[in-house]
Amino acid sequence: MGAEHAEQVLTVYQLGIDEGNATFETAAPTWEQFDATKLPAHRSVALDDTGKVLGWVAAVPVSDRCAHAGVVEHSVYVHSDARGQGVGVALLRTLLASTEAAGIWTVQSGIFPENTASLALHERAGFRVIGTRERIGRHHDRWRDVLLIEHRSTEL
Repeated sequence: MGAEHAEQVLTVYQLGIDEGNATFETAAPTWEQFDATKLPAHRSVALDDTGKVLGWVAAVPVSDRCAHAGVVEHSVYVHSDARGQGVGVALLRTLLASTEAAGIWTVQSGIFPENTASLALHERAGFRVIGTRERIGRHHDRWRDVLLIEHRSTEL
């Protein structure tokens, strides 16, 4: 994923935000903000034959403490036109390959319980729900729960 994908990546992000069950965010960041926070070695795009971004995956460190050096939090977004075609699983497998190669032992995320498609996608990719964070934040004037999911390295 590079700057050449910026506009499309942020469009896919905003489309996910607009659906209401993807994130607490209400607007996609600027490319500069996005680029500055995502780990370069652990972000990818899925493209069709014309170069259109079908989806993206990216990770951020969960902490700057050395004890958490092997833990990242990820996001994955698939354009609504590309869902059900294996794009999400391919992106997650790409992420897991890059994190495994880098010695990262835990890839985690938080998903709204209502986002059943994302939960099913992550289960297919080998993630598991490890708990519920109840009323973790307000989103559109209501409290939301988040299911904490993770994928643990089998090699490390």
